[in-house]
Amino acid sequence: MNSKFPLYFKLSAMMFFQYMLFAVWWVPLAAYLAGMGLSRTLTALILSSMAIGCMASPMMGMLADRYFKGQRVLATTNFLVGIMLLFAGMTGSPVWLFIFLLTAMIFYMPSWGLTSSITMKHVDSDIFPRIRVFGSIGFVLASLFSIITVRFIGLEFDGTNLPFYAAAGVAVVAALFNLGLPDTPPLAKGQKAAFIDIMGFRSIKLMKDRNFSVFIILSFFAMIPFSMYWSYFSEFLADSGFRFISLTMNMGQLLEMFILLAVPISIKKYGLRTTMIIGLAALVIRYASLIFAGGEIQLPFILTSVFVHGIIFGFFYLGGQIYIDRKAPAALRAQGQGFIFFVTFGVGLLAGNFISGEVIRAFSTETATGLQYQWNYIWGITTLLSVILALAFVLFFKKEDYGVIDVTPE
Repeated sequence: MNSKFPLYFKLSAMMFFQYMLFAVWWVPLAAYLAGMGLSRTLTALILSSMAIGCMASPMMGMLADRYFKGQRVLATTNFLVGIMLLFAGMTGSPVWLFIFLLTAMIFYMPSWGLTSSITMKHVDSDIFPRIRVFGSIGFVLASLFSIITVRFIGLEFDGTNLPFYAAAGVAVVAALFNLGLPDTPPLAKGQKAAFIDIMGFRSIKLMKDRNFSVFIILSFFAMIPFSMYWSYFSEFLADSGFRFISLTMNMGQLLEMFILLAVPISIKKYGLRTTMIIGLAALVIRYASLIFAGGEIQLPFILTSVFVHGIIFGFFYLGGQIYIDRKAPAALRAQGQGFIFFVTFGVGLLAGNFISGEVIRAFSTETATGLQYQWNYIWGITTLLSVILALAFVLFFKKEDYGVIDVTPE
């Protein structure tokens, strides 16, 4: 048996539980909010609980870098997430739902960067995709809660409060498992922490590198079209009459499991730049296919938009994580991973949620039977934005040697 099997198993299981507990409730959330009849602004605000939580990512990265062992930070935050999701399932108030989900996401979202930094501390970056793929497996298998509830218990799952209870249970299991993860001491222990470290923003120093700045800026703008799928696609599926929303959307993660394994192959053969461009091209394909999703040929185009998710996330976002791991000095890697999540799934997703929400509002009409959407116009706008973004990346993100950025003061 491979002597590293216990290590790989623990890190893989960490990814599995971490992404499963999120997928269970997040995927059908927009459909649940639509059923509550909330305003577009309030819906965008609740969906942005994830984005606001991402803004805590650099702070958690700093804690893991300087003060506490990474596995203990992860275990503590997961336990607190479980409590908040339990409360979210129990409330019928939109205000309290926002408060509980916001608190949950403040503790949860930093875990994406933290699990990446824990993994890369113990394995080479080339091995990382093989570990991260188990997060996609957990994401896919989260749909089993929906299938079991509907088929064997006879209760509706998607669009109800049951996903919150399921996710709370997974979060507690994850927290207990995290305590047995490999010891991950803080890399920058003992170093003086200035205010910029407390906020986790010392990694902003990396922005002095031109290519790194271009990568960060375009990653931010990528979240505007990305948010239309990430936050609102379950609302589109519910409007289209889909019953198994989680199962339909999680098919994208099914392909992602194989795509993630292809990322290091693509990087080795074509380089990081081309790999990330492929991810952005897939973003264009997603929304272009949705323009044609209508009538009898609706399902093939919808599945096309779902299946390219793995290419988008794996080639562009995972490729970006590997890029940061190569560019950031060792003592800033956890903060660097937190910083990219702050920019993308934090500020970027926050802006994207409200912009996408306004686009939907502009092309939907309240009728006696409910909202009537003009989805073709909505997908047309997001397709145009995706094309502009891909072209900008091709023009401004240049090839380089990927050496570590020197952040030493001149």
